[in-house]
Amino acid sequence: MRNFEEFREIVYSFRLPRLILSALDFDLFTIMGSRTWSVKVLAKKLQVSERGLDILCRNLAGAGLLVKHGTRYQSGKLGQTLLNAQSPAYRGAYLDLMRQQWEDWAQLTRSIRTGKPVEEQGDESPGYRQSFTWAMHHRSIEPAKQVADQINLKQVRTFLDLGGGPGTYALAFLGKNPHMQATIMDRPEALTVARAIAAPLKQGKRLSFHAGDFFSDAIPGKYDVIWLSNVLHIYSAKENTKLFRRLRTHVNPGGQILIQDTFLLDPEGLYPVETNLFAGTMLLFTETGNTYHLAEVKKWLVSSGFRRPTHIQLKKGTGDWEGVILKAVKPLR
Repeated sequence: MRNFEEFREIVYSFRLPRLILSALDFDLFTIMGSRTWSVKVLAKKLQVSERGLDILCRNLAGAGLLVKHGTRYQSGKLGQTLLNAQSPAYRGAYLDLMRQQWEDWAQLTRSIRTGKPVEEQGDESPGYRQSFTWAMHHRSIEPAKQVADQINLKQVRTFLDLGGGPGTYALAFLGKNPHMQATIMDRPEALTVARAIAAPLKQGKRLSFHAGDFFSDAIPGKYDVIWLSNVLHIYSAKENTKLFRRLRTHVNPGGQILIQDTFLLDPEGLYPVETNLFAGTMLLFTETGNTYHLAEVKKWLVSSGFRRPTHIQLKKGTGDWEGVILKAVKPLR
């Protein structure tokens, strides 16, 4: 930031997100559907003030979420599909997660002071864990397809998706590799969701499920590839190194570990900006989580017995985060 005006603009950038979250609070996009509405009629339907709704709609139209036709408004494509509970493409679980986090981020000052998450025990209820897993599926649908299209696993026969949650990535890889068998290991609540997602899919028949804690419970079998997506940032450097050492014994000689996460990439560890912002999320919701430099994670892999750590850069705008996949190999001997 070069001056106070830029500072002010950044600090006040919370306003549009808050307006959008209020629209979600009213279930505005579901109510609107594909119809065109006057503010008066829509305000009556939503049971809100005309003045408040007029201001909300103007801002949503300015952001491209609504389309204005004279004095009337209609949802845009995003509003009619991903934000509309009546659409098969609805991303409701992830939208709910975003809404919940607004209140949690308001407690950031306390977490910075104490180094503790907003809830020291976290919500471990089955309902919450399943809702969170659905949210991760909604977040990963497109990136998983893009990653599977660009990572060559044609020679891979056995694949472990560790902490794989809904199995979105495992199913995408199975869809591209018909000779592969895959296993997901995660909490029982997550696997309930994964089974539901896999059940109607042809490739779901080649997916098996193993419930457990991958730090303390037995990890079944050995694999040509272990896929670790968005797991590292939940844990400390020490915990991740311990995990790598454990995983090494479950990779076949010559096999690979593939890691997708949000990595810091510049020498000073300041960019991408989103990676450091996401570290704030980890402060709020985990006991030890953080985000890490790509070079740092490569060192952990080498110290854990893996070799030739390198990274794959996906096509710009595809995959998760910055499209960086870290790869390392278990030696033949």
